[in-house]
Amino acid sequence: MTSSTSGNSAPSPEPESQPPARGERNRRNRATTLAYAVAIVGAVVAAVVTPLGDHLVKGFLDDPTCPGEACEGKNPQNQGCGEDARTYKPAVGNPALLQLRYSEDCQAVWARVQRGSPGDLVTAEATGGAKRTAQIEYGNDQFTSMVSVDDGEFQVTACAVPKAGGESTYERYCIHATEATAWW
Repeated sequence: MTSSTSGNSAPSPEPESQPPARGERNRRNRATTLAYAVAIVGAVVAAVVTPLGDHLVKGFLDDPTCPGEACEGKNPQNQGCGEDARTYKPAVGNPALLQLRYSEDCQAVWARVQRGSPGDLVTAEATGGAKRTAQIEYGNDQFTSMVSVDDGEFQVTACAVPKAGGESTYERYCIHATEATAWW
């Protein structure tokens, strides 16, 4: 006995897949290349800008981000207040190289000690206003956060206070300034 198979019971073979046409392959290669380029550029931008992003964005701004009371207690560098800041630093008899910085645009002042030691303090205080203090954690310099001042007349005091038993050889040293001080 011979058996016969009908054409209906066997599955029909799949047609062999054809390689993509040359034009389609080129489009895929260009799309893949573009996707890689975008990913690489994005990764580089993210790696560079993320740590500097805040500073870079604020560097492009002409105006400070916090004029007046809004600057109270904030970091002058992060707010763009250092851009127009002027400095008062007595040239003689200044053992801690203490300075006051004043930003007219930000209507704020802050103090900086440049020759201190870990544990020393630097303060900035506006008469009738706030007082800010910062401690040197490492190195020999530190600055305070900002103290807002009136747009017009003001009086401010900055002090360098050595840590008791610390490395600094100076005693408490303070400077005073007003809006009329010779800021440079």
